[in-house]
Amino acid sequence: MTVMFDAALAALREIVSPPFRNVLLKSLGMTFLLLALAWVGLDKLALSYIALNHPWLQLAVTYAAGLGLFLFLAFLIGPISVLVAGLFLDDLADVVEADLYPPGARGRAIPATQAMLMGLRFAAVSAGVNILALLLLLVPGVNALAFILANAYLLGREYFLFAATRFRPLDEAMALRRRYAPQLFFAGLFIAAFVATPGLNVLTPLFGVAFMSRIYRLLSARASGTGFRS
Repeated sequence: MTVMFDAALAALREIVSPPFRNVLLKSLGMTFLLLALAWVGLDKLALSYIALNHPWLQLAVTYAAGLGLFLFLAFLIGPISVLVAGLFLDDLADVVEADLYPPGARGRAIPATQAMLMGLRFAAVSAGVNILALLLLLVPGVNALAFILANAYLLGREYFLFAATRFRPLDEAMALRRRYAPQLFFAGLFIAAFVATPGLNVLTPLFGVAFMSRIYRLLSARASGTGFRS
């Protein structure tokens, strides 16, 4: 447990380093550009369905639609930022692994198609967990707990698989994930804390990569004598 806290603190220090800041600025810029384009498109679509003869009523409906769009796009910030940052995860992993491994021992970039699929899966997981939280919003106490636990399991699993598949075939990475499922669930709680904190949620991909790269190194070392490659 102490080792995980140390890994989390090291990851926090790393996400403020220049390479991570550059990725953050690029991903946020692309995220807000996509959201702005979505706002314009959805706003025009909503207005095209409003055909009211009373100007004041049309204005009221326009403002209501605008508020709805704002809330909808605010909900999408997390999943879209995860999807956009997915374009840079290999670059971030290279930076982290340069501090963790000797020269020549770092992982290899994930093939473009697989990386794209993993990015889409990250975004789908993020969106799905947020939808679950919204559905449970009216159940006091349950929604927050379900949100944290679901994020801990799903994001812990996904970020670990990303870190592991830079070193292993996917089937070996999945076998390692199953073997250390309890430890990865606990590690996922650290990532879930980022997702649950407004403002910090856009940093989730950066922290997830920096943190899980360290967790993978730890678990891979433990598994090196049990049939897995270190």
